[in-house]
Formats: sequence, structure tokens, C-alpha cells
Amino acid sequence: MPELPEVETTRRGLAPYVEGHKLVAFSIHERRLRWPVDIPEDLLGQAVRRLRRRGKYLLAEFDGGALILHLGMSGSLRFVPRGSELLTHDHVELDFGTEQVLRLNDPRRFGCVLWQQGEVESHPLLASLGPEPLENEFSGDQLFKRSRGRRVAVKIFLMDAKVVTGVGNIYANESLFLAGVRPTRKSGSIPRHQWEHVARAVRKVLADSISLGGTTLRDFINPEGRPGYFRQQLRVYDRESEPCIQCGTPLIAVVLGGRSTFYCPACQPAKGFGPVSCRSC
Repeated sequence: MPELPEVETTRRGLAPYVEGHKLVAFSIHERRLRWPVDIPEDLLGQAVRRLRRRGKYLLAEFDGGALILHLGMSGSLRFVPRGSELLTHDHVELDFGTEQVLRLNDPRRFGCVLWQQGEVESHPLLASLGPEPLENEFSGDQLFKRSRGRRVAVKIFLMDAKVVTGVGNIYANESLFLAGVRPTRKSGSIPRHQWEHVARAVRKVLADSISLGGTTLRDFINPEGRPGYFRQQLRVYDRESEPCIQCGTPLIAVVLGGRSTFYCPACQPAKGFGPVSCRSC
């Protein structure tokens, strides 16, 4: 699934060609995505004031509301030359009056294109989202307070969008390794000072991935049609039985909340925490 860095990479790639441009036409080739595609006709002729991201959602803000776009499990947004042949899973096309048109390709149809009138943050998909992990309101202190009395595993806790938005499976694995925290630990057992390491590791992992264009997964491509490159730097994810890059111990894989989870049993001990491998942590 495209996670926060992939969505932010997409936003940065699209923004110069969308912001300030008027929507002159749109085509819906398949309305049946996760929810029926909703693009009001009166958006035609209106300019996009800003393209921003909230969690894993892209928000194209117009006067009076915003289009909410989500890439689902395997979707992508990319510009293609006007008149290009439609691919099998090109479901929605947005025309901003340039030489290229923006197409949403979504093989599994788990994405969405929805209109929200008025304040977009009030939409049910966005209203309960937690703080952005790259903004100042996200901190170890905030995680510590939210985790008190919680018995859920720390990795599942980090992936709860109500706690912090946009930290998906890959990045939760990588962040906990950098912080020296075993992903199976109960979140309520982690002290305040260790949560500070976790918060800093989350920021570092996400920022590094964004700078490299996202993670190369089977389905993800950026707006230019190229894969990301962060997979070259994955420390634990999808490396079961391979040696830890820090100590050489074979990495372990378990399943938490139905998601594959990877850790080093030496660097991420069952109690306490291991060596912090993030310099800024």
C-alpha cells in the first residue's frame, strides 16, 4: 500500500502542475472504487488553490471545498500525454489545461475520489486522524500519554491513525529498529524517554524515505512513472533470517495484527531497549 512517504512524493510531484491551474475537464471511466467517485460538475473552471496531504490522503482544495484522493492498496496518480491510450485500470482522468492529463490508475479499486463541501477536515475519513508525524505536535510525550494503560503491541499502536497518522507497516518496523524497541512490546510498558527515541526515529525514517522517493514496492510508482528507492535502505523489513546490519544476529519475522513484522532479537530486546541506531535519537 502507498504509505505516507509515497503519498508525499506524489504530492510534491503533482503540485507544480495542479496548484493554480483550472480544472477544465474530467472523465470517470470506472465510478465503482471503494466508494462511488464524486466530482461535481461545478468544479469545472475552478482553480486548485492548494494540493496538500493529510495522512495518506491527498486534498485538492478549491473554493468551497476539496477533492479527497486516496491511492488505496496499489493506486497511482501520474501525468500522461493528452490522448494517450487508457490503461486497463485508469479509472479517473483530470484535465488541468496543460499538455498532459492526470490519471488515477487503481488495479484493486480500493482508492477514492470524493468531494467534501466546506471544511475538508470535517469529512469522516479525516476527522479522527491523529497528528502528522513530521509536524511539531507529534512528540514522544504525546505518544507516552496516549499509550498509558494500553496493552496493544507498540507496532500496532504506532500504526493506529488516531494516535499518529500515516505510519504504515514498513515504516513502523524500520522506526522501531532504529529506536531499539521490540515491536511486540506492550505500548503501555514503554517509558517516556524511550518514546522520545521512537518519535525521533519515526521522523527520520519518514523523512529519509521521502527524500529518496518512497519505498519500492511491487505496485508503487511515483508521478513520473518511476519506482521509489528507499527499499535499498530497509534495515529489517522483509529481511527474515538475514543478518542484522548492526550486530549480525539473524532477523526474526512474526505476525502482528495480520501484518508481517520484523526485528532483531539482540538490538530490540524483549524488555527495556537496545542500542539506538538513529544518530538523531
